Amino acid sequence: MIIAPEFVVAFAARQFVSARWISKKFDVSKTHGFFCNMGGFVTKEHHPTVNMKQLVAYMLAIQAINEEDIKDKSKGDTLSKGVAIAQGLWFVTQCLARVSQRLPLTELEVATLAFAVLSVVIRLLWLHKPLDVQQPIVVARSEVGIDPLQEEDIAPMNNGFRALLQKLDGAMTGEYDEYSPLSSTLVPSFYSIEIGVEDTHALVNFTGVCGVGSILGSIHCAAWNAPFTSMSEMWIWRISSAFIAAYPVLTILFAAINVWAPYNNIARTVIRSVMVFGFVVYPLCRLFLIILSFTTLRSLPPSAFMDVTWSNYIPHL
Repeated sequence: MIIAPEFVVAFAARQFVSARWISKKFDVSKTHGFFCNMGGFVTKEHHPTVNMKQLVAYMLAIQAINEEDIKDKSKGDTLSKGVAIAQGLWFVTQCLARVSQRLPLTELEVATLAFAVLSVVIRLLWLHKPLDVQQPIVVARSEVGIDPLQEEDIAPMNNGFRALLQKLDGAMTGEYDEYSPLSSTLVPSFYSIEIGVEDTHALVNFTGVCGVGSILGSIHCAAWNAPFTSMSEMWIWRISSAFIAAYPVLTILFAAINVWAPYNNIARTVIRSVMVFGFVVYPLCRLFLIILSFTTLRSLPPSAFMDVTWSNYIPHL
């Protein structure tokens, strides 16, 4: 979450899209849809029902389960989720009030503001998602429907370096090509059910990661003119925040060029070179911003310790 929060938001968006699609497709609640993505419904052998073939086979049993029974397993109700969202919005309000009264925002406050905004977005996307569920719900297969996966469909996950690459790719795309529900009783952390709309997952993931990454960098740019202890720290902050804000936009542009000119070897070479460069520099910029958020606390201006005068915004006698 700290180094690459945009991937967490993209994952939340993927699960939201998948849960909403399942809700509309099978006439169940969004809570049911999220619970399906989480592997909350299992067979009597305790294998999760987490693909479309299994959902169709077990859907009658899933539809018979009351939404309140699923919510009862969640460790977070609407009130607790609302409080968490309110806390994030309150911090955002405080930062806006400081800017309105021309009080400086420290680099740590700006970095926290970025995470607060993303946290609110994640909480809203997961508003109907059960949290910290300890026990799944066992469902029986419907007599009418498509047969679920058979034993010959099992494809165990590879071990070693290839398995690590598969997990990293799955975290970014939500797709685990060699994951089989019948070979495990667990669901990968960043798994989401592949829905019936072609390329929807890839589109949501790509636009989500790029959009959130650009917003993240743009928020850090709010400290462009903040007081820094040294010129080197100031320029490291500016370059890092500007790169994080601009690189996702360039990624979208390069993807469009790749679609419009797929056989242009020069364009493809340039795109690959820039993308590889970005993959190396991007996490370094994130790391620089995190480090500077704390190192700049050693020398703050006196106005940074001043509180917001809320009476300016509240009518009073």
